[in-house]
Amino acid sequence: MKTGPESLVIVTGLSGSGKSYVERCFEDLGFFCVDNLPLSLVDPLLDEILGERAPRKKICIVVDVRNPDFAARFPDTFRRIKDRVPSATLVFLDASEDALIRRFSETRRPHPMAEGKSLLDALRREREMLSDVRSLADLLVDTSSLTVHELRSLISRTFRSGDDAGGLVVSLTSFGFKFGAPYDVDLLFDVRFLANPHFVPELKPKTGEDAAVAAYIEKDPETAPFLERLLEFIQYLLPRYEKENKSYLSIGVGCTGGRHRSVYVAERVAAALREKGYPVRVRHRDAERGT
Repeated sequence: MKTGPESLVIVTGLSGSGKSYVERCFEDLGFFCVDNLPLSLVDPLLDEILGERAPRKKICIVVDVRNPDFAARFPDTFRRIKDRVPSATLVFLDASEDALIRRFSETRRPHPMAEGKSLLDALRREREMLSDVRSLADLLVDTSSLTVHELRSLISRTFRSGDDAGGLVVSLTSFGFKFGAPYDVDLLFDVRFLANPHFVPELKPKTGEDAAVAAYIEKDPETAPFLERLLEFIQYLLPRYEKENKSYLSIGVGCTGGRHRSVYVAERVAAALREKGYPVRVRHRDAERGT
């Protein structure tokens, strides 16, 4: 028997109301997200999902006035979605004129319906066009006075499923500075001051996951106090990030080549955080590169 997805959310709303940010919130909740999906492709996407050719438990689709004739076509599209997935939820993001004008002024991005009109005229035209779409919403969110943290919290509270682990997921990446530092980390630590196994012939081809390499690094009198302070610092930060509704924290640990010291430290940090109950992902980006 074919069943629908566990959760299907359609996000739409006024331009500048926060749809892109809300999409990222859903991604952090484990949703498969599609932005600016043409309305003509909604039914084929549902065919793939309901036919289990592309099984996804949680799906978020973002649609808006970038679709041609969106306001006129969407009500029928949404009715077809509800016929096929009765539990589908429509989220409409709204905001005041003042808030939208301020956001467009800050980003200096053109309104998609400007077409030579003033920003205010474009905003009012869009609001009028989307009145019928707005009336279909299961959840109406006015983002005018919400901070990004408050908006994330609202989405998380509303759409986090009961079996979600929740909390903060930590991603650890070891790397070598000679191959370039990763650009997408929140925190970065340089461990090149620790004793380097690279200069020990029998240890050079091994990685920081090897017991002999770990023993060599641990003989360095700097290692234990550094790890103690590093873990204390990270564990101090984590609950404060959680308080701000951050769901994903990326930490980079770098040494010269990314093979020994950074791998060792990343593994030790990961083990300590797992003991504290945090979900942890570890990637050793450069460990297998040439020595």
